[in-house]
Amino acid sequence: MKLLYYTLVLYFSVVACSTQKTVAPAPPKAKTFSNGAVITAHPLASAIGVDILKKGGNAVDAAVAVQFALAVVYPNAGNIGGGGFMVYRAHNGEVAALDFRETAPSWASRDMYLDRDGNPITELSLYGQLAAGVPGSVAGMVEAHKKYGSRPWLQLLTPAIKLAEQGFAITAMQANEFNEHEKRFKALNPNGAAIIQAKAWKKDDLFVQKELAHTLHRIAEQGREGFYNGETADFIVAEMKRGNGLITHEDLKQYKAIWRQPIVGAYKDYKIISMPPPSSGGIAVMTLLQSVEKYPLAKWGFQADSTIRVMVEAERRVYADRASYLGDPDFYSVPTAALLDKAYNQERMSTIDFNKATPSAAIKARSIPGYESEQTTHFNIVDKDGNAVAITTTINGSYGSCVWVDGAGFLLNNEMDDFSVKPGSPNMYGLLGGKANAIEGGKRMLSAMSPTIIEQNGQLKMVVGTPGGSTIITSIFQAILNVLEFGMDAQQSVTAARFHHQWYPDRIDVENEAISPTVRQNLEKDGYPIFKRPRIGRMENIIRLPNGKLQTGADPRGDDFAEGY
Repeated sequence: MKLLYYTLVLYFSVVACSTQKTVAPAPPKAKTFSNGAVITAHPLASAIGVDILKKGGNAVDAAVAVQFALAVVYPNAGNIGGGGFMVYRAHNGEVAALDFRETAPSWASRDMYLDRDGNPITELSLYGQLAAGVPGSVAGMVEAHKKYGSRPWLQLLTPAIKLAEQGFAITAMQANEFNEHEKRFKALNPNGAAIIQAKAWKKDDLFVQKELAHTLHRIAEQGREGFYNGETADFIVAEMKRGNGLITHEDLKQYKAIWRQPIVGAYKDYKIISMPPPSSGGIAVMTLLQSVEKYPLAKWGFQADSTIRVMVEAERRVYADRASYLGDPDFYSVPTAALLDKAYNQERMSTIDFNKATPSAAIKARSIPGYESEQTTHFNIVDKDGNAVAITTTINGSYGSCVWVDGAGFLLNNEMDDFSVKPGSPNMYGLLGGKANAIEGGKRMLSAMSPTIIEQNGQLKMVVGTPGGSTIITSIFQAILNVLEFGMDAQQSVTAARFHHQWYPDRIDVENEAISPTVRQNLEKDGYPIFKRPRIGRMENIIRLPNGKLQTGADPRGDDFAEGY
């Protein structure tokens, strides 16, 4: 009860502060901590992570506790019914990448979402049981803890169990989202779910999830077996049978989280460590940085005319390659070395014209012989010893498939939409894909998730990540440049307005405050259509300062919160 009381007190203090901000808005300031820092999408999850650090847990221990806490307090993206990626850097410089991305059920097939004429049936890959891939989050946390954890497994899950059992006060943003999705929740969950109630949700309502608490108890007591076998597995398979889902007991038993070699490269005198395929993020972020490295971005300035043109043209070329060459490396030979050829990437930029846009139709994927919901969530943790974790985790669309596993109390993902349902047809984020990302049983769908850690002179410099579907890559790209080129602190780097280009559709997506009116006008005149859109991503950033302290930036676009000690 002590932890629950502490976290609730912290939460209400944060809510009070945010209420005051609406009266007199002011840019959030970076926070600085001496011993450890945690940034997540929800203040309660951040508080739980810091509590684990204070009790002697390391960054991975805190990450496990945070992952399960987010499954309770942030159901639209935090999860045990989805998957994700972890990038880890130990204080001694050891690096690792953990792939706990979902997989296609064994019965999945290439054309499963097409009609008789071969056209995609959009709803099938987005909502309902058929949209779900085999979840990887629980296996991922078990694997991370087994390799790097130091505290007892049960201790790390207890805070999440308490929050699910006793409930927590929802935020205003969550109340709005619960109400907006009510009709779909009711349609897809005829037996009900904790999120469905007779009256509209409002800020500070208590959200209690008894079924989820029981599921977390099983995981706490049995580890992996508490999810992929036994009662929880039975609930999942029964849910498949209620709809038209494909996940079987055997799919659950066979699922494995995989340790992979991270993408490691250089930008000037910085070492970039990011996620390899089946995430496209590491390769794409590294390629973007290589593409702009020779340009005087710092001299031109933040979102200056020339800066925007160079960044957009780099993005256009990188997303073209993403569509053709990236997929699950266990099923497809990803040409990583060719894609990360710095000389080629820089030479490719020589074709840009500062007086007019390059039409996306003129950009093709490079010739190599032989050959994501924006409701993801990300969190960063650095402990007192300097171990760092960046985790991006997702159920894809907001609230995933909108199917709550009856009896188990958690949401299933709709990650199957991240495959190329039909090569050349866009997914829910407008991303195009090719044969490399075609549906096959047991295969992992391509992702844009890009958890990234940066070193300078052998020391930890920065831990960064964001949700945002197809915008993840470009948001990470901008946050890195905001710090390394434009001198922003951790908070400024995530607060700064963002823009996005992904090859197709051929336009620059911009937040309201992004790119000055004069620059917008010049860009449009030269063939860069501007498309206004709501917020892009929810960035988290931790910067290690020269004095060893940890500076944090939590994105004000959501309920994100930085905490430390």
